[in-house]
Amino acid sequence: MRPSGRVFDAMRPVTIETGFARHAEGSALIRVGGTEVLCTASIEQRVPPFLKGKGTGWVTAEYGMLPRATHTRGSREAAKGKQSGRTQEIQRLIGRSLRAVTDLVALGEMSITLDCDVLNADGGTRCASITGAWVALRLALGKLQRERVLKTIPLIGQVAAVSCGLTAEGAVLDLDYVEDSSAAADTNFVLTSEGGIVEIQGTAEDKPFSEEEFFKLLALAKQGTQVLFAAQDAAIKAAEAA
Repeated sequence: MRPSGRVFDAMRPVTIETGFARHAEGSALIRVGGTEVLCTASIEQRVPPFLKGKGTGWVTAEYGMLPRATHTRGSREAAKGKQSGRTQEIQRLIGRSLRAVTDLVALGEMSITLDCDVLNADGGTRCASITGAWVALRLALGKLQRERVLKTIPLIGQVAAVSCGLTAEGAVLDLDYVEDSSAAADTNFVLTSEGGIVEIQGTAEDKPFSEEEFFKLLALAKQGTQVLFAAQDAAIKAAEAA
């Protein structure tokens, strides 16, 4: 039995609340166990200079943690005058993950920024950010379609992310902070609902792990993302019915 009392292939409870940020074109507050991330989508009728005049759009992301999202207070990065390497790496991951399932040509020359702000952190914040950001993006694109700015919703897939790891109990799904901080191997899987792989991040913290162990982790990730895709679908359905 894991520290949380879950069996090896059990996700933490997952909820996604839409419309949390009233001014954003799309928003989702995702809760995965004790991890809570507010994801908002903001639309701008312009693109970065390197895309100007090319007839294609852009989807990007920014990521941050509130000072007391963790056990001890972290300084605001704005006060330091620069983002940490971890923050930059995570927000680039979120952006790549969302662009992988967006038809940027069909989007046209506009930009959508996904802001992912961690309110409470208990492991898996980057995975929760990707999963929640897809919902915020889908809602924003739906708004553009309803307003007849876009004829169709330019998404070519659905994406979610989950962590898996090797612990004293073996391969486990959806690590919380206690497991993540002591795991022998920690992996993050970004997968699509069609079974595609967008990105895999995996690190051996102790000794190298085997190919057999990797495929056990991948199988768990596929199982876990099915739970996340269902939560995303339910959130979109509820938002559109409101």
